[in-house]
Amino acid sequence: MSHYKINELFETIQGEGSFTGQPSIFLRLQGCPVGCSWCDTKHTWEINLDSEVSSDVVLHKTAETDEWVDLDCDAILRIIHSKGFKAKHIVITGGEPCMVDLKPLCEMFEQHGYSCQVETSGTFEILVSNNCWVTVSPKVNMRGGYEILSSAMVRANEIKHPVGTEQHVDDLKALLTLHNITDTPVYLQPISQKERATKLAIDTCIANNWRLSVQVHKYIGIE
Repeated sequence: MSHYKINELFETIQGEGSFTGQPSIFLRLQGCPVGCSWCDTKHTWEINLDSEVSSDVVLHKTAETDEWVDLDCDAILRIIHSKGFKAKHIVITGGEPCMVDLKPLCEMFEQHGYSCQVETSGTFEILVSNNCWVTVSPKVNMRGGYEILSSAMVRANEIKHPVGTEQHVDDLKALLTLHNITDTPVYLQPISQKERATKLAIDTCIANNWRLSVQVHKYIGIE
């Protein structure tokens, strides 16, 4: 039975990409070595063994912490049912969720009537079900030194790229050319919703017929 290190499990509205506005259950996994400087979930980076806690502690967090609980697929599903969540869309995020094999988890959810979406940096092999929606948010030249995998770019159902400077746009264009990506929807997401980054994203989307992702959940103040 596959086990996963869970940092958070909660129900909300998806605020990014193709599923913006979709009621969703977020399953946040612990662990990420990529090292993005602007990451807004840095508390998920390290897997400290002394931070393992009970599921009750994880489910009742009132602040961001590096605490996590080890759960198998059946236990995760039982918790979702016990919480009475209504959403039927599961977003598996992190951290970097593709550090582990997600296929058993995705297939279990799909067998129980849920759709799955995985959000990944594209730096690890993507092991998911065939029907899982894969959001690749490619992280280029980050501190961890990981390369974007061609297999990840090809598997992506959407590419969601954080931008703050022209260099970020150039990096994305180079990736798309390198991996011959032509038909996959591309979203630009302004880093930290800064005015300059937002204008750059809007102008670039118009120029390239790409799409804008503005992290709606942050604008309206929900998790």
